[in-house]
Amino acid sequence: MQQQIKENGSGKFGTFRNIGVVGRHGNAAILTTIQQVISHLGEKGYHLIVEHSIADDLPPIGVQTAELRKLGQMCDLIIVVGGDGCLLGAARAVAKSGVPLVGVNRGRLGFLTDIKPSQLTAKLDDILSGSYIIEPHFLLDCQVKRAGKVVAEADALNDVVVHPGKAVQMIEFELYIEGQFVYSQRSDGLIVSTPTGSTAYSLSAGGAIMHPSLDAIAVVPMYPHTLSSRPIVVSGTSEIKIIMGQFRAAEPQVSCDGQSGVSLETNDVIYVRQKPHKLQLIHPVEHDFYESCRSKLGWGKKLT
Repeated sequence: MQQQIKENGSGKFGTFRNIGVVGRHGNAAILTTIQQVISHLGEKGYHLIVEHSIADDLPPIGVQTAELRKLGQMCDLIIVVGGDGCLLGAARAVAKSGVPLVGVNRGRLGFLTDIKPSQLTAKLDDILSGSYIIEPHFLLDCQVKRAGKVVAEADALNDVVVHPGKAVQMIEFELYIEGQFVYSQRSDGLIVSTPTGSTAYSLSAGGAIMHPSLDAIAVVPMYPHTLSSRPIVVSGTSEIKIIMGQFRAAEPQVSCDGQSGVSLETNDVIYVRQKPHKLQLIHPVEHDFYESCRSKLGWGKKLT
């Protein structure tokens, strides 16, 4: 559910004074925008902490630097300059701390990073004066067990994807939801998506678009070897269990938010559960999810 906070930043998070700045290094447009953020907020007296991996790409500016994961404990707000992928990485690193994130779009679609560079100073001033919307987004915890032992764990804000890896081969697995057997399937894989990820890879595979306020998980098959297999939407508190079956040429993996995958073996068990903490994403007050869909996905506008 969205919450609108006003009255000079005196809402849930209090006054923003220590502000982290995160971006993708090596991109000239992103670095230009980051410099604009630093200059504008520095003149207003905010204490800025720049993520250390991009600090070396900037001219000497005399601001504090820190590792991304430490920004969650050091900052009241983190500004992410880049695309949605950049914000996903920042969210996985700092969501546990509860620090809110706001995104400046220097990517493509920008569902999560929705402030345009041309509106940068005005929108940041509005947010820092206390006029903003808070939108909680839950994350997923992915755990892989082999012979009863945990061999890998990772977080995802968008999705957990089981796929055949390098080979173009179908894989076989069993799906369980809340301990109940759902089906066995031969397909190119399975996407377990949050509402946040429903406008990403899941959408490309035929999954439903889910409003960010929903507490739900979508389970979306990828090119299943049966016409009757369709996406399923379940409670966000559901435990998803996937048991890997036999495979030949395929080298199946499980990936979180498109990051490097973990190799899977026959009989490996993948558990996907909602994490207890949520990402707190900040938007300008005029943010409208459906307008974002219209503009970014090409939906039709009003007839009159």
